[in-house]
Amino acid sequence: MGLYTEEHQIFRRTFKKFVKNELVPHIDEWEEKKEVPRDVWRKLGEQGYLCPWVDEKYGGAGAGFEYSAIINYELARAGVSMGVGLHNDIIAPYIGSYATEEQKEKWLPGCTTGDIVLALAMTEPNAGSDLQAIKATAIKEGNEYVINGQKTFISNGISADVVIVLCKTDPHAEPAHKGISLLVVEDGTPGFIKSRKLDKLGLHSQDTAELFFDNCRVPADNLLGWEGTGFSCVMGKLQQERLVSAVGSQGLAERMLEDAIEYAKSRKSFGRPVSKFQHNSFKIAEMATEIEMGSVFLEKLIADHVEGKDIVSGVSMAKWWIGEMANRVAYNCMQLYGGYGYMEEYPIARHYRDVRCHTIYAGTTEIMKLIISRRLGL
Repeated sequence: MGLYTEEHQIFRRTFKKFVKNELVPHIDEWEEKKEVPRDVWRKLGEQGYLCPWVDEKYGGAGAGFEYSAIINYELARAGVSMGVGLHNDIIAPYIGSYATEEQKEKWLPGCTTGDIVLALAMTEPNAGSDLQAIKATAIKEGNEYVINGQKTFISNGISADVVIVLCKTDPHAEPAHKGISLLVVEDGTPGFIKSRKLDKLGLHSQDTAELFFDNCRVPADNLLGWEGTGFSCVMGKLQQERLVSAVGSQGLAERMLEDAIEYAKSRKSFGRPVSKFQHNSFKIAEMATEIEMGSVFLEKLIADHVEGKDIVSGVSMAKWWIGEMANRVAYNCMQLYGGYGYMEEYPIARHYRDVRCHTIYAGTTEIMKLIISRRLGL
């Protein structure tokens, strides 16, 4: 029996229709404005497409990860990049796993309705892959933590109502990771500054921000988990984060090839369709083969993840390989379009820009290879 049941497929068809009618027509507008209106998040919430895994008592459906995988895949397939997977399956799970009952009641319902958009503030100007090197501090004073520091490349940073911040509650801890904690900061908190929306190469619909914390005081009750466990909490969530990234890469690769095949069949050069030139047909065959390999591998990983298996090695392989494969597909597909591929009127130009980050965020290709090599005992 396959991973997806008929119930899953019904959900997929319904979601695809929603994406086609409610999201796709507005992509160009969102790309130009470099943001997605809040009412779009609320529409997603109304239909049950935000955090479907959340327990029913907090407004979710208590659904399995298969539904999240469908949402992330179909959004990528449609070329929609608005940070839904980030909100649903990368950040909200921190609250689902590490929050107290009171914290869950406070934040999770809004996450499912779209009234709360989430961001995760980890990266700093001098600390990307090496999270133990962060400098942002959160020093406890009475019943509050005082946060000081800077975060950058924070997706959903401008639109976020709630930001989970990785910071050092014990700057002198040895080893350093034992002094790192997670704190929740709400928009409007004095000292929390959304500095600027960063100008990126791609993924324009998904805002990315630089954030500052200047003597930002938050209640001690905003601590997620236990003090000093922030680093281990992050490590515990990376498997799913990288799986979500691979799903997005796979979906976008499939979309790019599908569009390119359609174009190559209709576009004529030297009196015949571009697809009829052997070099081009071979390139298309190569891409189709790699995409199929990615699909089969990914479905196995999703099934294993749903069963709760440790797939750190496998998901690290998928994250780097499928991400790099999607970039190869983008390059070769654009080449099939010739000069037209370089024009913004064709989606391949946007996809080409968007996919480049797939080998960088959620752990670079190089970090993925390092993880794999270490788990092989090298």
